Amino acid sequence: MILEAAFLYIKKGQGNEFEKDFIQAGQYIRSISGYIRHSLQKCLEQDDKYLLLVEWQELEDHTIGFRQSEAYTHWRELLHHYYDPFPIVEHFHSVIDSKDN
Repeated sequence: MILEAAFLYIKKGQGNEFEKDFIQAGQYIRSISGYIRHSLQKCLEQDDKYLLLVEWQELEDHTIGFRQSEAYTHWRELLHHYYDPFPIVEHFHSVIDSKDN
């Protein structure tokens, strides 16, 4: 399993609209082969900051399967205009898990 993580900084005062559009955008990411699940977390300390976490079976499910799909075009149209600055997306794999210890 691969974990995609991105801090999303939303233009000031647009959080409510972003959250509504994010719900709609979820249908596009869920449609991709290799998608497992996602969550959007809102920062307690900074009102316009979010953390997006997406679990994928393989890195390429995100980098190729999603990013090169028509679904990504719709995702981008719904969400990308909210970001300031544009997020850095990184991918992680588990090396230690508390359930294993």
